[in-house]
Amino acid sequence: MKTSTTLWLYLFVLLGASTPSFATVKITSVTQSVPSPQVIGTSIAWTVTATDSNPGPLTFQFNLAPSSKPLAMVKDFNVGTLSGSTWTAQPFSWVPTGPEGTYHIQVVIKDFTSGETTSKTVSYSVTPLVTGSTPVAASTANPLVALFSAPACPTGSTMRASFQKNAAKSAVTATPYVSCNGSTTMTFEIAGMYPSTQYVIHSQTKTGTKTTNGPNVDFTTGALPAGETFPTFKVVVPSGSGTDTAEPVLLWGFSELGGETSYRDVATDLAGKIIWFYNTTSSSTPSAHPDLLTRPVANGGMLTIQNDVSWNTVTQDGQVLRQIDLAGNIVKETNTGIIQQELLALGSTDGGPCTTIAKPAPVGAACLGGFHHELTSLPKGYVAALASVEKIFPAGTQGDTSGLPVDVIGDFIVVLNSNWQVVWYWDAFQYLNVSRAAILGETCGVNEAGCPPVFLLDPGHIAPSAKDWLHGNSVYFWPQNNDLIFSMKDQDWVIKIDYNNGTGTGDVLWTMGETGGNFSFDNINSDPWPWFSHQHDVTLANNGSGPMILFDNGDTRTAAPPLGLGFPGCQPNDCNSRGMALTVDESTLTVTPVLSANLGVYSSADGAAQLLSDGNYYFLAPLVVTLNGIESNAMEFAGTTQELNIQGPEGYRGWQLVNLYSTN
Repeated sequence: MKTSTTLWLYLFVLLGASTPSFATVKITSVTQSVPSPQVIGTSIAWTVTATDSNPGPLTFQFNLAPSSKPLAMVKDFNVGTLSGSTWTAQPFSWVPTGPEGTYHIQVVIKDFTSGETTSKTVSYSVTPLVTGSTPVAASTANPLVALFSAPACPTGSTMRASFQKNAAKSAVTATPYVSCNGSTTMTFEIAGMYPSTQYVIHSQTKTGTKTTNGPNVDFTTGALPAGETFPTFKVVVPSGSGTDTAEPVLLWGFSELGGETSYRDVATDLAGKIIWFYNTTSSSTPSAHPDLLTRPVANGGMLTIQNDVSWNTVTQDGQVLRQIDLAGNIVKETNTGIIQQELLALGSTDGGPCTTIAKPAPVGAACLGGFHHELTSLPKGYVAALASVEKIFPAGTQGDTSGLPVDVIGDFIVVLNSNWQVVWYWDAFQYLNVSRAAILGETCGVNEAGCPPVFLLDPGHIAPSAKDWLHGNSVYFWPQNNDLIFSMKDQDWVIKIDYNNGTGTGDVLWTMGETGGNFSFDNINSDPWPWFSHQHDVTLANNGSGPMILFDNGDTRTAAPPLGLGFPGCQPNDCNSRGMALTVDESTLTVTPVLSANLGVYSSADGAAQLLSDGNYYFLAPLVVTLNGIESNAMEFAGTTQELNIQGPEGYRGWQLVNLYSTN
């Protein structure tokens, strides 16, 4: 773990507002696809070119804000493309969704080799959708998402939008309330609607205890885009009297960064009917939709890890972090290249770029490879991301018998502030014993499915396969003590890390698991294998005050003896993955099961777990091998009784939600 004021001095240099007299970096043009002014909801593409008398490369950062507010980063430094002597920034598209007014758009260009930088700020006017006293509903690039805009409301009041199908007894969905400022119109993204269906939308303004409804506005959604591949679903156990219908939305994260599936992420109702999809703006192979939907964002939107261009020219796999809104527009973006630079500025010795390491890589060499598995929200608008790190160790490490130096893949937890700049990090190599090998001996090769990008393998010089040491897959912020809970699949461990809201030491406060953990398991069910193994999506329910919820894949439990109970040949209750809820007593270091439910299927990887508002549980088994291929099962349980089961294609994570503006 490192935090330092050095980073802020470093970022001050990055964001310098003017060009030093000795600078050789020069902006040659800043142009937009449509002239100012434009109405709210217009897509505006910005093109920036520059020259540099040094070899480069040049990187480009975009910041913007309404004229009355400080600039905020929306697309962090990323490498441009060179043609002749001109550098061109990667495409930057901005879709303003309110409020109207004058915006400042700043581009900062930096040559990280020479340290030289320059910037330019331009103004752009955005006009309202509403021109009178009548609200307006407009289409977006996503045919299932609308922009609803209402006239300004008084300062001190709040407003939300409410919508439902234009049919009798239709369910009503409402956005969160937003504060009024008395001068600008109020615009909302409306999402969670069926294709080709008519809806009515109206505003609700709350002033004190009084709520006033605005006039109804009709809006008809479009059809799902032709030529795109959308998943289909099979209802195995339909929703019934025991199902939690207060959380009627299933959010499915289908895509994998390796491009194993070609389905867009979608949301459905409890019958598997699509009510939302991610309208990707990825610049690479949109049909393959190479993203990982990691978490929904409160008040609408998603956090994602995506395959796209970064400073690392070897691969695009897992190189970009993006927050998107419900229409699929990019809200905020960063990449491995700038994250590596910020880690180096904080003093990291393991988090730099892989492309600068000589081959064969010497013992002790290390680099940050790519993001994987997790990007999650923290308090104050911060986020935490998981990234892979490779490090070369001496021959024989983790029992390797090749006689060559060994490439070990570990994990970084990187915490970004609200402007997505690194403010804290945790390097597993500094805090865990690297001699403790993966429980099942997992390894990774170059371009191997299920593995992060691998850069340091070198035939004849480095052991043939990298050790997949930890394979971290979830990070949870525990609000009761401000620390992090980290799940490591290949170790069969869940650990608690001293984060303390960014001031912690990074020390491992405890480990939990069947082998070598600090906790004992109160086996009240006389289970032959009570502990989880190769678990995913470890969280604590009820905002940290409830039991630990997780998806127990069971890979070690189902492995052949002596590690597991044997698969095939184990008893039915032991062959399948399980949904688990555990009480955690830190004072006695005891774990007691609340639930250990046989899910009826086996998913060797990935998965999701959630406690619902009525006490039921949601579990996603996303990688179930069947005679028809690989499928996912979204299931709801009341105790051990299955109340819902919907099958879809292979996935990654999922959630059962109140609506698309909630995270549970």
